[in-house]
Amino acid sequence: MDEIEIESRSLNLWYESVHALKNVTLSMPKKKVTAVIGPSGCGKSTFIRCINRMNDLIKGCRVEGELLFEGRNVYDRDIDVVSLRKRIGMVFQKPNPFPMSVYDNVAYGPRLHGTRSSGELDKIVEESLKSSALWNEVADVLNRSALDLSGGQQQRLCIARTLAVNPDVILFDEPCSALDPISTAKIEDLINTLVHDYTIIIVTHNMQQAARVSDFTAFFLLGEVIEFGKTKQIFEMPEKKSTEDYITGRFG
Repeated sequence: MDEIEIESRSLNLWYESVHALKNVTLSMPKKKVTAVIGPSGCGKSTFIRCINRMNDLIKGCRVEGELLFEGRNVYDRDIDVVSLRKRIGMVFQKPNPFPMSVYDNVAYGPRLHGTRSSGELDKIVEESLKSSALWNEVADVLNRSALDLSGGQQQRLCIARTLAVNPDVILFDEPCSALDPISTAKIEDLINTLVHDYTIIIVTHNMQQAARVSDFTAFFLLGEVIEFGKTKQIFEMPEKKSTEDYITGRFG
């Protein structure tokens, strides 16, 4: 039996009067890849942004129900959101490196959390860049602007920046949608490696990607979870007709 790291229970979310998530109940196992699929506007990104409370930044957003991380509701009043986001990192759809050097991008988080020793920072930067499969490409240009890197390199730099603060969970919100096929393959290989050490949740529009990288898949439609299960079962023997219709390209 897989150990559960993140669990939502009857999670509802509204943007002003728009009911964006409806009674979402899901259990996501530790050190596995869970893919969240579904057509545009079905609540996929909204759901994963609940996990590290990124939706708090949106005016008029209201959440009901529970979202448990290691058994504790992340919406409890005494939760430290900064600590939560350190432990649950996020990689966005478009690469968003800071306008500073490659080195400073990766060192930014550890510095923010109190690491001052240059030797320790050097070690964190190197390890994070190695873990994100970028070290060999940037080892000689650490002082160059991160904005000079290619799109695929920038996205792997953003992954390195996330790893540098030693998270437990990494959320990927369509991390390859702005990338070419070669860069996409590198990110997918990276996800397959990272899952040995991290719990990963990935939102993707790409059915083949979900099938390639994930252990479990959740199919969302109109703010509801229609079906959740092992990826092989969801893709080969879905229980719901709407899941089958989406996966086979009849809509979405």
